Amino acid sequence: MPKTSKPSTLDAEALYAALLDQVKTGLAGAPDVAIVGIHSGGAWLAERLAADLGLNDRFGVIDVSFYRDDFAKKGLHADIKPTQINFDVAAATLLLVDDVLYTGRTTRAAINELFDYGRPAKIMLAALVDRGDRQLPIAADFVAAKVTLEAGQALVLQRSEEGQFTLTIDEDHA
Repeated sequence: MPKTSKPSTLDAEALYAALLDQVKTGLAGAPDVAIVGIHSGGAWLAERLAADLGLNDRFGVIDVSFYRDDFAKKGLHADIKPTQINFDVAAATLLLVDDVLYTGRTTRAAINELFDYGRPAKIMLAALVDRGDRQLPIAADFVAAKVTLEAGQALVLQRSEEGQFTLTIDEDHA
């Protein structure tokens, strides 16, 4: 069970290590495992998980921009990246990875997009941080920490050139 933390005390590298341990245990013995990260923070985490688990050839990235239920309202972001899934999704055990689980809408969009590539046997969700306030009935199978943020705040995962993770609080997030 993840611990509840104060946002100011989050050590992204320690959280990653805890998440990796959970994922190793949870995927042990699972057939046909592949990892898909949600652009951008989830993709960074998924890339590192794939490397640490020896699944580099079963790693993909998705950008859910076109699948969001608020697409018509928000429009396209300037940093849209192409989805890259170079393995057969059909009948696979997929680990979907995101950095921060919040309303559940991004996860729903990602699942919709994954099904365009085939019907996986199972989808499991991993998130570095769960900040609660779900709007959809979505829960992570693996999560390193739970936090509570004030209205208008967001957690932002950053990755250094050396691949190290940090989490910061964005105070001006709407």
